[in-house]
Amino acid sequence: MNSFENLGLSKAILEAISELGFETPTPIQEQAIPVLLDGRSDFVGLAQTGTGKTAAFGLPLLELIEPQVKIPQALILSPTRELGIQIADDLKTFSKNILNLNVVNVYGGASIEEQIRKLKRGAHVIVATPGRLLDLIRRKAVNLSAVEYLILDEADEMLNMGFKEDIDAILSATSEEKVTWLFSATMPPEVRRISKNYMTDPTEVTVGKANTTNKNISHQYYMLNNRDRYNVLKRVVDFFPDIYGIIFCRTRKETQEVAELLMKDGYNADALHGDLTQVQRDRVMRNFKNRSLQLLVATDVAARGIDVDDLSHVIHYNLPDELEFYTHRSGRTARAGKKGISIALVTPREERKVKDLSRRLKTDFEQVKIPVGKEVCERQLMNFMQRVNQVEVEEEEIAPFIDGINEELEALSREDLIKRFVSLEFSRFWEYYKNADDLNLKSTTQRRNKKEGNKGEDRMFINIGKKDGIDVPRLLNLIHKQCGVRGKNVGRVDLKGVFSFFDVEKGFTDDIIKGFAGAVIGGRKIRIEVSGDRPSESGSPRKGRSRGDRDRGDRRDRRDRGDRGYRKDSSKDRRGKGDGKRYSDRRRKEA
Repeated sequence: MNSFENLGLSKAILEAISELGFETPTPIQEQAIPVLLDGRSDFVGLAQTGTGKTAAFGLPLLELIEPQVKIPQALILSPTRELGIQIADDLKTFSKNILNLNVVNVYGGASIEEQIRKLKRGAHVIVATPGRLLDLIRRKAVNLSAVEYLILDEADEMLNMGFKEDIDAILSATSEEKVTWLFSATMPPEVRRISKNYMTDPTEVTVGKANTTNKNISHQYYMLNNRDRYNVLKRVVDFFPDIYGIIFCRTRKETQEVAELLMKDGYNADALHGDLTQVQRDRVMRNFKNRSLQLLVATDVAARGIDVDDLSHVIHYNLPDELEFYTHRSGRTARAGKKGISIALVTPREERKVKDLSRRLKTDFEQVKIPVGKEVCERQLMNFMQRVNQVEVEEEEIAPFIDGINEELEALSREDLIKRFVSLEFSRFWEYYKNADDLNLKSTTQRRNKKEGNKGEDRMFINIGKKDGIDVPRLLNLIHKQCGVRGKNVGRVDLKGVFSFFDVEKGFTDDIIKGFAGAVIGGRKIRIEVSGDRPSESGSPRKGRSRGDRDRGDRRDRRDRGDRGYRKDSSKDRRGKGDGKRYSDRRRKEA
C-alpha cells in the first residue's frame, strides 16, 4: 500500500496532513505529486470531483515555494469565490509547519482595500478569481512578473463561465518562463485548447475516464408531473430522514424560491447563489459545513466551492443543460471513498435526457417509484425508533426527575407507554401524509389517454402565459387564490407565450369561470373559457386545423421548448450564434 511518505514530501508537510487524517494518497495525488515536485514541466491532471485535486497540486506547490523570498511565486486561479476560499484554507492548513509562508486569497464581494493591504504585507501564493485579480492588476496593486507556478483549477468551469479573455489578460501579466498546471474534472474541447495554447509539452495524468462519474454514486430518477415537482422534492426529503445534501436548481431565482418554500415548510434549508453578499454566502456555507443546515439549495456555479465529505444526496430539482454540469453536481456526493445517491426529478418530456446521460456516462440510471404517504411515515417512524435505541442516556442529569416521571406514568402499561410516546412524536407526519396523493405518474397508456382528453375534465383557455411571468406553480396558485380550486383538481397544464391551457375536473369549471370574472392581472383583463382548440399566438381561438397543420405545429412546439436531450456541443445549440458573450457575462456574474 502506497503512502504519502513514499511521495517525496517533507516532514513539515507530512506532519500537517497526518493531523488531518490523511493516510493513503488518492490515485490523482499518487500520480501527480512526484511529477509536480520536480517543478520543471507543465502538467494536465484530469480526475473526478472529490478525488483530492487540491492536495494533488497544493502539497508539491508548497514544497517548491521559498518562504525567504518575499514576492508572489505562485498564482492559483479559481472560477468561484467559494472554491478559492476552500483552496486557500487548505493551503494554510497544509503549510502550518512552514514558517513565514503566506497565502493570500483575493475575490470579488469582499473589501478590495483589505486585500491590497494583505498583498502589500507579502504573499508567496495568491489564490484568486479572475475578475478580482484583473482589477488588482489594473490598479497596479499586484505584480505577477515573478510568478513561477500558475495553477488553473476547475479549468472547464472557468471557460464555461466565460473567463477565457480574462485568463488571456492575466497570463500576459506573468512571465513566459512560468510552469503551468491545469486541473479539471472533465476535458471538453475548450480545455484541450488551453493546454495547446498556454502549455508546452505537458505531462498528462488521467484518473478514470473523461466525463465519467464516481462509481460509488447511485444514479436514480423520479418521473413526475411538472406541477408536482416541489411536492415530490418534499416527499423525497421526508423519505430520507438523515439526508444531508445539496438541491441543485438552474437559476438564482429558482434557487431562492425553492429554499424559501422549504424553510416555510419547516425544513432546515438555505440558499446559495450569486445574488447573495459575501457575508451571506460565508454564513450559509459555515452553517452547512457544521451541519446547522441539512439542505443547501444552490446553483451550479455557487456550489463549485463546496468541499464536504459526508453528503448523502445530491438532488437535481431540474436537470442541467450540459453533461459536464451533471458530472460536477453528482460529484459533490460519494467523496473520500464513501457512497452517495444522485436523484433527478424529471417529467416524461425530459426522460430522453436521462437516457442520453446514461449512454454518455456509461452509467445505469434507475427509475425509482415516488414514495407514497404510508411509506414515508413508516420510514420516519423507524428512523425515530433507531434514534431512541441509540441515544446516550445522561444518567446523572436526569436522575433528579426519574421519581416524578415514574409517578406520572405508573398507570400506563409498557405497550400503552410505547403507543403514546410514538403518537406524540409521530402525529405531525401522520396528519400530513395519511390522505396524501400518490404522485407517481400513471402508465404510458393512461398518460396517453389523458393527453387525448379526459371525459371527466374540461379544457380551459386563459389569456396569460410565459410572457406574463407565469409558470405552472404560479398558475396553480392563481387558480386557487381566485377560485378556491386546489392544484390536485387541475390536470395537464400547457403554457404558451401569451396564453395557456389547463384541464380541470368538470365539477369545478363553473367555479373557475366565476372566479376569474372581471379579474385584472398585470394590467390585463383576464379572459377564460372552455375550449378544446388551440388559439393562435394572438390569443384568438383557431379552429378547424388540418392534420398537417397540427403536425407542423407540434414540431414547432418541440423546437421551441428545446426538447432534444444532451448534445456534445450543447452550449452552441442552446445559445445560438452571437449569444456567447451575453451567456458568458451572465455566468461570470453568477460567480
